[in-house]
Amino acid sequence: MQFLTQNIKFPNVNEATSDGLLAIGGDLSVERLIYAYKQGIFPWYNEGDPILWWSPNPRFVLFPKKLKISKSMKQVLRNKDYVVTKNKDFKGVITECSKIKREGQADTWITNKMIEAYVNLHNLGFATSVEVWENNELVGGFYGVDLGNGVFCGESMFAKVSNASKIAFITFIQNTDYKLIDCQVYTNHLESLGAEEIPRHTFIEYLNVP
Repeated sequence: MQFLTQNIKFPNVNEATSDGLLAIGGDLSVERLIYAYKQGIFPWYNEGDPILWWSPNPRFVLFPKKLKISKSMKQVLRNKDYVVTKNKDFKGVITECSKIKREGQADTWITNKMIEAYVNLHNLGFATSVEVWENNELVGGFYGVDLGNGVFCGESMFAKVSNASKIAFITFIQNTDYKLIDCQVYTNHLESLGAEEIPRHTFIEYLNVP
């Protein structure tokens, strides 16, 4: 386990623990975050804890061509009572994601410092949000990191009404040309949409292909 300094450098991802923990400390500067994501590394920690950096093996991903949409979800998508936008309210989306209570987690991992850091990424064109609106109210969405290499690194999603996060996610994928969507770690929700596990080294190869 390596403790990071001001030097923007990470150990080799193969040095991560069995659960994917690679390093501790450092900061959430734009430069460090971009460098980390290019290496297949992301931050994930609770308020009050030091910054923890992860690179799990296997990696949970979705190939857009393998997206699964249930019959019931297809009916929902035909509903015109909502509007889907892109990058209209990034801060609103990440803030709502930070409020969601998640099973097995006492606190949110999206701290105020995380919100500030990813808003900075967004302002520089490295982070994207998708919003779902109903009656002009933000009811769902998700956000992630886009380094321009054909891989979209999904971070978090939220829904205030049923299926709102799925609407955002599916609409985004149906209108994208990404070769891979990084979902980081396994969830039943994303598996139902077609996500699967691949070896970490395979995922990193996707990151490095122009």
